[in-house]
Amino acid sequence: PYTTLFRSAFEGADVPDDTFTDGANATLAVATLGQLAKKKEPFFLAVGFVKPHLPFVAPKKYWDLYDPAAIQPAPNPFYPKDAPKYAILNHSGELRSYHDIPSDLIPADLARQLKHGYYAAISYADAQVGKVLDELDRLGLRENTIVILWGDHGWKLGEHSAWAKHSNTENDTNAPLLISVPGMKRAGATSSALVEFVDIYPSLAELAGLPLPAHLEGTSFKPLLDEPERLWKSAAFSQYPRDKLMGYTMRTDQYRFTQWVNSKDHTKVIASELFDHKADPLENTNVANIPANQEIVKKLAAQLSAGWQAALPKNSN
Repeated sequence: PYTTLFRSAFEGADVPDDTFTDGANATLAVATLGQLAKKKEPFFLAVGFVKPHLPFVAPKKYWDLYDPAAIQPAPNPFYPKDAPKYAILNHSGELRSYHDIPSDLIPADLARQLKHGYYAAISYADAQVGKVLDELDRLGLRENTIVILWGDHGWKLGEHSAWAKHSNTENDTNAPLLISVPGMKRAGATSSALVEFVDIYPSLAELAGLPLPAHLEGTSFKPLLDEPERLWKSAAFSQYPRDKLMGYTMRTDQYRFTQWVNSKDHTKVIASELFDHKADPLENTNVANIPANQEIVKKLAAQLSAGWQAALPKNSN
């Protein structure tokens, strides 16, 4: 549960970047890089930025980057058709703990303000990342430093009549992942391959020439850096609980498939969700219960049951 707060969910004060935590962290990271450069030794530096997490607080200049009139509410502010009633909680407790957020429907004007704040917070965080990378360049460290940037989860901005995360939807489980490695053959390329957070450690270890422990569940995506189009994992997995249920979800190149099971008895499937991203990329209609889809549901259920081991790329080395 979230504690009721007295502060606002968004703010755009005309203040310097280092007024807030992310700006201070960027300043500290820049100073730390300077110290590390003097040692001329291998280093690992983790720099964490809070934004665009709630509250959407960023200096005014980042708000000014966006035209409020051009910001539109979510294109699908409604619950997915035929989805289980517990799949997405639209009470959005995290957002509604702020004093200026109503307990019921979020009006369109407020939704635009919230999205504006989210965009401003992203630009603010982006600027702090830029400060750190600029210092890496200035110190001459970019040529032999691996840089990886990722977000810990996705976020709903009114999609499916909800805000924040806390579900198995594509909005919540899809997150940014960018990597820069010295000498990349395909710098600037993108890949549609399915990768997961458990792949980050083995990827960094292999790229740095470090041994990999045998117990890892992740797979190094180093081969994708040279061949972004190559065949890779057949699925990515995640899960999110709901009261006495656990939702196990799997993303393939075309489908998102989720099974809701009893938390104590995982053999008992309570409900299923199937979204075809070719026909329904916003996941607006659950088609798991349509008779014509029962074969694909059966196939995906078996694939989900087989787990991450069966989804590994055939030739990842």
